[in-house]
Amino acid sequence: MAESLKGKKILVVDDDPDIVTAITATFADTGAVVATASDGATGVKKAESDCPDLIVLDIMLPQKSGFLVLEKLKQLESRPRVIMITGNQGRRHKQYAEALGVDEYLNKPFPMDRLLESATRLLT
Repeated sequence: MAESLKGKKILVVDDDPDIVTAITATFADTGAVVATASDGATGVKKAESDCPDLIVLDIMLPQKSGFLVLEKLKQLESRPRVIMITGNQGRRHKQYAEALGVDEYLNKPFPMDRLLESATRLLT
């Protein structure tokens, strides 16, 4: 899958530095351009200004939850694909995310190759 995402812009919005590092490393050999944000408000600003192709979005974020970010993304003219990630195992959160238009929903911990497969499927 190396370079299968060449030139695609991916925004990772998560407040856990270890998760951000792992996700960034996962996309390192794909040719994608990866940006990061550690809170929901910054994630929305970067999504509006950078027009990413994909956002990997945590639910539990400071300043603005992943759900609020997802609601804002729906208003963008060029809406990015969204993979929501969470440590919450409840079905209610998944159903709400799907109602808001999330493209993929992954429960933490997840294998990084699964994230890569999802991103590739959504963007190619």
